Amino acid sequence: MRSFFCPLKAKQNRIMLYRILKVIVALGIRLYYKEIKVKNAKKLQVNGPCILLANHPNTLMDAWVIGHICKQPIYFMAKATLFNTPFKQKLLRSLNMIPINRRGEGKIAGISNQDSFEACYKALEEGKTLVIFPEGTSYLERHLRELKTGAARIAMEVENRNQGNLNLQIIPLGLNYLQANRFRSDVLIQVGNPISVDSYLADYQQNAGQTAKKLTEQIRIRLEQLLVNSEAKEEEQLTEDLHAIFTSKYIKNDEKGVEGELRMIKQIRDRIAEINITQPWKLNEIKTRLVQLQWQLNKFEIRADFLDRRFRSKMFLRQIAVSMVFILIGLPLFVFGAVHNILPFKLIDKLVPKLTKEVEYYAPIAVLLGLILYPLNYFGLVFSTSLFLEFTFWEKFIYFWTMPLLGMFAYSFVHYLNHIAFKWKFVFLMINNKQTMLELQEQKNELRKLVFDGE
Repeated sequence: MRSFFCPLKAKQNRIMLYRILKVIVALGIRLYYKEIKVKNAKKLQVNGPCILLANHPNTLMDAWVIGHICKQPIYFMAKATLFNTPFKQKLLRSLNMIPINRRGEGKIAGISNQDSFEACYKALEEGKTLVIFPEGTSYLERHLRELKTGAARIAMEVENRNQGNLNLQIIPLGLNYLQANRFRSDVLIQVGNPISVDSYLADYQQNAGQTAKKLTEQIRIRLEQLLVNSEAKEEEQLTEDLHAIFTSKYIKNDEKGVEGELRMIKQIRDRIAEINITQPWKLNEIKTRLVQLQWQLNKFEIRADFLDRRFRSKMFLRQIAVSMVFILIGLPLFVFGAVHNILPFKLIDKLVPKLTKEVEYYAPIAVLLGLILYPLNYFGLVFSTSLFLEFTFWEKFIYFWTMPLLGMFAYSFVHYLNHIAFKWKFVFLMINNKQTMLELQEQKNELRKLVFDGE
C-alpha cells in the first residue's frame, strides 16, 4: 500500500508545486511586462503530443513566458549546468525540466543525455508538451542563430518508435521583445502553423542525420517568418535607432501596441536590407542624417515623436493646465507609492548588474528579486507601522495591498511628469524658436523619405 501511494503523493506534490510556481511567475512577468500579446493563440490548443520550438533571446524569461501562455503543463529541455547540485536536480526535475549536457560545457555528474532523451520520448508518448530552444544558447539580439538538429531528431525518433501513429506536432513560436530587459516593455509571441514529421519518416529511416538537417532547415524557415531577424549587429542597431526616431503615437496607425511597433521595426529592417543590396551608398547618407538628427534632438531635449505633432498654442496651454490639475491631485498618491516602494526598486537596480554581467539574465533576475524583495518590504512596513499605530486586520490588509498598487501608479506618474516636461520644452521652442523646430521636422521627414522611398 505504501509503495503505491508514495509515488502517487510525490506526483501530486510535483503538480501542486508546478501550479503554485506558475501562478507566482505569471504574476512577476505580468508586472514586469506591460503588454504580452499572443498572435494565433488557438494554434497552441492541441490535443496530443507537441513540441514547441522558439528562439531564445532572453534566457529564463523565454521559458516563463511560454509557460504563462500555455494552459497545459509543459516540459522544458534545459542546460545541465543548471542541475549542478543534488538539491537543484531534485527541484528542477520537479518543475518538469529535463537536463541536457551541451558540448563545451562539460558533463554534470548524474546526468546522462541518453536518459534525458528517453525522458523526452516518454513525455511525448504520454501526450505532453515539450519546449525546446533549438539555438541552444541565449543572446539578446534580433538574430536567429544556427539551429541544432536535436529537436528534429527527438521529433522523428519518437514518431518512428511509434510507427508514425503518435501524430506529433511541431509548433514554432516567435518571441519578439520590444526591449527585453526593460521594465514595463512589451512582448509579442507569434504562433506559427504546425509542422508534421510524417513526411520525413521514410527518409529518416534511411538517413537519420541528413533528414534531421532537412527538418531543421524547415523549422528555421518557419521561425524566421515569425521574427524580426537581422543578419548583422550593425544592421540591428541602425534599425533600432531609426525605429526610435520614426515611432510616434501622433501618426495614425491601423495596428496599435506591440504588434504595430514590431511591424514598423520589420518594415525598417526590410528596407535597410534592401538598400544594402540595391543602393549600398545610400546607407551612409541615412546614417549621417540620423546622427545629425539625434544630436539636435538631444541638444534641444525634444522627443522625436513630438516632431509629428501639430502645434496649436491654445490647445497645448489647455492640455498643460489640465495636466497641472492632475499632477496636484496625483502628487500625494505618488509620494505614498514612491516612499513605500523606493527601497526594493533601487535595491534591485543595484543588485542585478552585480549578480550577473550577462544582459540576457537581467530581466529574469529582476523578476525573481522583485518576487522576494517587494513582499518582504511590504510585510516589514506593515509590521513596523503596527508597532506605533493600532491597526485592525482589515486595515493592515488594505495598507498592504495599497502599497504595490500605488507603487505602479508612482512609476507611471514619473513617466507622465517626463512627458509633461517634454511638452513644456516643445511649446517653449515652438513659441520662441519656431524656425528651428520646423527645420527639425523637415529633417525627420527627409530621413523618412530616404528610408522608405522606393517601397
